[in-house]
Amino acid sequence: MTSLALSDLLGQPVFDAVGAKVGLVREVAVVPQEDSNHVALLVVRTEDGDRLLATRLVQSINGGIRSSVSAAEWSAFSGSEGMLLMDRDLLDQQIIDVHGRKVVRVNDVELQSQARDQGGIQLKIGAVDVGARGAVRRLLKGIVPSVALRGLLEKIPPRPIPWEFVSLIETDPARRVHLKIASDRLATLHPADLADIIEELSPSEREAVFQSLPEDTAAETLEEVDPKLQVSIVNSLASERAADIVEEMDPDAAADLLGDLSPERSEEILHEMQPAERQEVEELLEFEDDTAAGRMTTDYMALSPTAKVSDAIEMLRKFEGGLESMSTIFVIGEGEKLLGAVPLVKLVLAAHDATLSSLAVEPLISVHPGVDEHEVAEIFDKYNLLTLPVVDEETGALTGVITADDVISILRSKL
Repeated sequence: MTSLALSDLLGQPVFDAVGAKVGLVREVAVVPQEDSNHVALLVVRTEDGDRLLATRLVQSINGGIRSSVSAAEWSAFSGSEGMLLMDRDLLDQQIIDVHGRKVVRVNDVELQSQARDQGGIQLKIGAVDVGARGAVRRLLKGIVPSVALRGLLEKIPPRPIPWEFVSLIETDPARRVHLKIASDRLATLHPADLADIIEELSPSEREAVFQSLPEDTAAETLEEVDPKLQVSIVNSLASERAADIVEEMDPDAAADLLGDLSPERSEEILHEMQPAERQEVEELLEFEDDTAAGRMTTDYMALSPTAKVSDAIEMLRKFEGGLESMSTIFVIGEGEKLLGAVPLVKLVLAAHDATLSSLAVEPLISVHPGVDEHEVAEIFDKYNLLTLPVVDEETGALTGVITADDVISILRSKL
């Protein structure tokens, strides 16, 4: 297997089956819906117009591209529908390095060539070059003698990103779908890393990424993004798509986001949400942002005093809220009155038939809905809490829970 740079392949002379020069390589094409890892076609500029030479018909690439058939058998290039043209769509374009968790610019592409068993050659995409080597190669190509250029390039360390770690950014939704540019690789990133990447992109690129991400991943990522940028991203999305993402967010985060939108935009998104999720968020929207109620989430786990540890474990298995809310099981009585709290660690150590009331810890720390967020942060710090229940001042009913990440958000907003 031999390696060559995309920039070296571009402009190469192309010869037909009898050795006559018929044109130059203008583009290198991948057809992602068929194979996203290999070059399928070369676009050759000839006197009769651009034509397509399939790589399976290429005998060799040393000293020029040599075809196994005459140029008359090559198809005419009638358009790039369904093709990823590597010069146009990759060189100098921003891509996401999933492994390095950052946005980078492509300076060149490393191709790997090997012979096919059935004849012809196979060109595999090995890596993208994001360092100075690729930039220098392209800048000095045709200006500096090839021998001198190779010597210079050997002194510049490579900065390759393997093709399997590259996620392309395509802003045209129709083309993204047609080329099957998926977000599977992005979905493997931690939402906080993905949020950092999002903040480096242009508005149209952000929209493209959020359009392609799974709803749960998009929701987790949106929660990590700066609030001002959240508003910009949500405003760029169709109401239905925005609603699907907001439904997957923690209720308190969703309420904070909708509260930052214009009343008209917020109402549009609420209208598209499912009734249960909409009601939950609308209730939280009634509270002031800087109060305990404004910071709480309604995603929590609560059971009766007579419930067993086995019941709590079953609830844990089915719970769809955030990980932060899983650290505590609350004990509630008639009228949702808060009676106690059981840390997750006590469930792990207890017998399956033990009742939750027997495992509740003392003292039971709680706050009322109207308590200022600064006091909430002080209570978390004083008692080293992971969760803090919010109870109705008159009835003592559990209305929501503040988690540690909510307090971190409070502190970050003051920086």
